[in-house]
Amino acid sequence: MDIREASDSERNDVLFVERAAFGSDCEAELVSNLLEDPSAKPILSLLAFDGDRAVGHILLTTAHLTNKQNSVSIALLAPLAVIPDVQRQGIGGNLIEQGLNRLSESGVDLVFVLGHPGYYSRHGFQPAGCLGFEAPYPIPEEHAEAWMVRALRPDAIDSAGGKVVCADAISQPEYWRED
Repeated sequence: MDIREASDSERNDVLFVERAAFGSDCEAELVSNLLEDPSAKPILSLLAFDGDRAVGHILLTTAHLTNKQNSVSIALLAPLAVIPDVQRQGIGGNLIEQGLNRLSESGVDLVFVLGHPGYYSRHGFQPAGCLGFEAPYPIPEEHAEAWMVRALRPDAIDSAGGKVVCADAISQPEYWRED
């Protein structure tokens, strides 16, 4: 498996993976909008290939905290997609780790995600709300554990807090429901 930054010429591969993984155009449309959104930049878009076939994608976009006293750099992981016939083979985990490693090297301190707690906790994420990080939109109590954070610098969580403000394209209530 080869993981690399997605080029502009690979946008169709990115959108194919998103559609195949989620079975709809919703996430593909979100990704397309985020790739064009100046407020999402810098963006890290990684594609996983099995030979010539695109099989996975992760998108990480810039975000910030409302508490201006925070001097941490943050990003949002959304979405992560792996086409169904190759799921459960470690592709998603490899995309997460390569993405987080690249973000860490570029100086990002914290990464947030709204996702399945059982999956993302295996990749070092922990519930963010109880640590003082508010999601862009309220997360119902029964899904509070799905709002998660991973520190890329050891003391980053202790030195930050506040509400996460993400890119305009994903700053819509419908993207902040964990069903």
